[in-house]
Amino acid sequence: MRYRPRRPLSAILLTIALLVFTMAGPLASASAANDITLRAVRTGFDSPTQVTSAGDGSNRLFVVERRGVIKAMANNGAGAPSPFMSIPGLVDDTSGERGLLGLAFHPNFETNHTLFVYYTRNGGDTVLARYQTNVAGTDVIETTGRLLLVIEHSARTNHNGGALAFGPDDGYLYIGTGDGGGSGDPANNAQNKNSLLGKILRINVDRTGHGPYGRYRAPSTNPFFGSVPGKSEIWDYGLRNPWRISFDRGSGRLFIGDVGQNRYEEVNRENRFSRGGKNYGWDRMEGKHCYSNCPLAGDTLPIIEYSHAGGNCSVTGGFVYRGTAYASLIGKYVYADFCSGRIWSVPWNEVTPTLRNHADSSLLITSFGEADNGELYVVTITGRLLHVRAP
Repeated sequence: MRYRPRRPLSAILLTIALLVFTMAGPLASASAANDITLRAVRTGFDSPTQVTSAGDGSNRLFVVERRGVIKAMANNGAGAPSPFMSIPGLVDDTSGERGLLGLAFHPNFETNHTLFVYYTRNGGDTVLARYQTNVAGTDVIETTGRLLLVIEHSARTNHNGGALAFGPDDGYLYIGTGDGGGSGDPANNAQNKNSLLGKILRINVDRTGHGPYGRYRAPSTNPFFGSVPGKSEIWDYGLRNPWRISFDRGSGRLFIGDVGQNRYEEVNRENRFSRGGKNYGWDRMEGKHCYSNCPLAGDTLPIIEYSHAGGNCSVTGGFVYRGTAYASLIGKYVYADFCSGRIWSVPWNEVTPTLRNHADSSLLITSFGEADNGELYVVTITGRLLHVRAP
């Protein structure tokens, strides 16, 4: 998934435990404003990788656990979490970056009861699968689901991607895939348009005819569809390990948090009604800086980068806040770093955003999530669910 590559999870947590007690202050490039707080909602989850909502007005939050379990609960924290889905027998979570990594509910989930999960199966390949709930939308009734896409990923355990999000205008499913792992993308997957690794994919899950099982369709408006060289599913390329993508429900823009190599983390922003085909630079660029074989013609630089100074190590992409409870956050893209726990925000529309440092939480934040009402939540690898709050 997205914690620092090349080291087992136990070593990562030990390193971070030392870091958080010796943490340097806020980055000099970011204005300090410790006006975000995280209110505890629930603890006791098992290595959660995502929190999300169904968009069905039920005011439920769904917490994805790396072992292959999803739990549902009220977004106000009332009542104990209830089982929603359990597929641990299908999921390989034997390393820190493998497991159940993504969940997205169909835009019409309230009526079609359809959801999609992204996980690493035994052997390491990444899987996109479709599941159905019962009519009440409370329990998953299929035991195996239907496979839509399997991407060979057995060589290394890291950089699996896993971000899923439906486009607000086209209703297509966008999928973030890692570059296949290894330092510097040794297989050159991210720049290879004939590989599905290191990409944002875009598929129509309501049509059939494409893919290994014929259970989705690649939209004809994808940039490499048909006679254009490249895989028809590809929307964007040149990514290392996109760890959380989101669409701003206000502006429709796509935000991509992409984990860096050794020096820089980045966030990319794509305009509404983009035609795709953007090259975000990896493995030629790390953030806005040359990594190898530069310059790379035609790549798109990130709108945000930050260094690994002060204990930073891995970006956790977030959301533009569109709730109503906290006026100071409205229209701000909120994101974090996994190792340092720092939380930043930037206005969604600034051409050259200035990072605003809100909190040095020292929490191992694996994911942000958006409730039905636009409120933001986070989960940590240590099993906590928290509500993002501001004055």
